[in-house]
Amino acid sequence: MATNLAAQEPAPGKQVEQSLATSDGGSIPYLLYQPKGYAENRAKVPMMLFLHGRGESNGPLSIVAKWGPPRRLAAGEQMKYLVVSPQCPRTSFWSKADQQKRLLELLAHITENYNVDTDRIYLTGLSMGGYGTWRLAADHPAMFAAAAPICGSGDPKDGATLASMPIWAWHGTEDKAVPHQRSVDMVEAIKAAGGTKIRFTSLAHIGHFSWQAAYQSNDLYRWLDRQRASRNTK
Repeated sequence: MATNLAAQEPAPGKQVEQSLATSDGGSIPYLLYQPKGYAENRAKVPMMLFLHGRGESNGPLSIVAKWGPPRRLAAGEQMKYLVVSPQCPRTSFWSKADQQKRLLELLAHITENYNVDTDRIYLTGLSMGGYGTWRLAADHPAMFAAAAPICGSGDPKDGATLASMPIWAWHGTEDKAVPHQRSVDMVEAIKAAGGTKIRFTSLAHIGHFSWQAAYQSNDLYRWLDRQRASRNTK
């Protein structure tokens, strides 16, 4: 049974380092943020799982806060979500089976040990994390209220599986690391399968760093807030 190995004591309003021992004999380190008032109210709170890019595998766990929601939290911003930001080892990739299994164990641990509103679990990631987001969403669509893959790539064969999930994909048209067409292909596959909840922001003249615009957009968070897993039917 996986157990939690806390590096710092979790405290509402603060992003802290944690580590979960996994059933494969390894571990998955992660940053954990509890919204203010969580400890006092014990009300169920929405959860956000954020998957970083390849560059954030290369360094201490704190480097995961370089981009995305954990960056905003590190800068002192407060969020309403329980934000979980794991770190992928340099020897693997978020969309690979070993890391997908570890992510599922982490999700199970968090939902079992924290007061998570399981109807409002949001999934997002950038670049390598975008790949992981597409993969995890496709394999476990009922688990998530919505997904926001940023400059990632998925398998268009998953279009039908993803057709009922609210998804907001973002990609820069000038991306040389992960071609813009990768997101176009996913969006078109979902629409072809009858999906009507897919959104796509194509950022003209922007390269790989499209996540800067995506995660600074308060519209993204407002959109996430409106989604519920229980409503995810075509």
